[in-house]
Amino acid sequence: MIPAHVYNDPEIFALERDRLFARSWVFLAHESEIPEPGDYVVRRVLADSFIVARDEDGQVRAMFNMCLHRGMQVCRAEMGNASHFRCPYHAWTYRNDGTLVGLPFHMDAYGGEDGFAKQGQTLLPAPSLGIHQGLIFVSLDPDAPPLRDYLGDFAFYLDLYANQSEAGLELRGPQRWRVKANWKIGAENFAGDSYHTPHTHASVVDIGLFREPKASKRKEGALYTAGPGAGTTYKLPPGDLDGKLAYVGYPAEMIERMRARWTPAQHALVEDDGFMVSAATLFPNLSLVHNWPKIDDAGTVVPFISLRQWQPVSANETEVLSWFAVDAAAPESFKRDSYKAYIMCFGSSGMFEQDDVENWVSITDMAAGTMARRLNLNSRMGLTSSDKPLKPPLADFSGPGVAYQGFGEFNQRHWLSMWSDAIASKEVLL
Repeated sequence: MIPAHVYNDPEIFALERDRLFARSWVFLAHESEIPEPGDYVVRRVLADSFIVARDEDGQVRAMFNMCLHRGMQVCRAEMGNASHFRCPYHAWTYRNDGTLVGLPFHMDAYGGEDGFAKQGQTLLPAPSLGIHQGLIFVSLDPDAPPLRDYLGDFAFYLDLYANQSEAGLELRGPQRWRVKANWKIGAENFAGDSYHTPHTHASVVDIGLFREPKASKRKEGALYTAGPGAGTTYKLPPGDLDGKLAYVGYPAEMIERMRARWTPAQHALVEDDGFMVSAATLFPNLSLVHNWPKIDDAGTVVPFISLRQWQPVSANETEVLSWFAVDAAAPESFKRDSYKAYIMCFGSSGMFEQDDVENWVSITDMAAGTMARRLNLNSRMGLTSSDKPLKPPLADFSGPGVAYQGFGEFNQRHWLSMWSDAIASKEVLL
């Protein structure tokens, strides 16, 4: 039972800032966004701005975007290529590895090194940085566990999206927009709400956009929880691995590369168990979606992958960052068609996106008042009165973690338990 007010409460939001986002691994960018030395993007962890750059030696850096002198934001462009970053206030200048190299009137203003030792001064690096399959994460906690340890069993599912060939993913975007909704709602939804599809997205099926004839086929899929993540799958028709991936819309050359890259257990999840990953959320605020709509009147089915981040702005506002992701080795024709599939379904123009946001804004509005503090929302789907699952976990499920078939809120409860543990922590990182 979830207190309704947590979806629009400034005090809860302050706890999330100080206890959750101060310690979590948070996605910032993908290596494909900064492929060449000097390439950079600017991204945030709530109010903390970071320059994510590839330095002249090819190393990925994440540097706090604040000048060491008077605290000005050093880089104000969202992306670009630069060998140096110059603060617009007093022109202190830093190399793209963060090293301070330029200080105007150093001798006149400070007496040279005696007054201010320039040697060894750098922009403040992110306390912890990790990269998995080209995905760049930071943690504000210097004692954060290694990223791969944090991902744990969820890496198995993450790699089904991000490891389709040796070339890895390439990202386009992000599209960015703000919605008057609490950030947790989107994260929970993508973690495992297959129950809303037959109702919220009924029109998508009615117009023939979606491959499956009925959205209620979602109950044939599986809900899985593993490590710090949770997600959903679709149930595919019978066939071998090649047939199932072709049903989703992948061409033969991509299927061959997936077969070579995926582990035997990943093969078995798709081929033997008949499950294909769909939406998922890595705690706290990175979600993925894999879907395969029809893109033309001929019924051509093409899959797409999207990454999305729910960037909290306040208790009642979220900035959504939405990337199109595709295997870098895919044929150009596939990339073009996959992008079309993506923008039809998600992103600022997507039909799924607009359906969802209408719900999330309403939830946030309702959570703001006095009555919401008297209501506990029912998040018990899939449980009996004695807290036992209505159905046992799937015994024949080749992925790690725990999986259930049918409707349930196992995934939302998994996500909320991590959220609750984080904000209940008394220790605040300084």
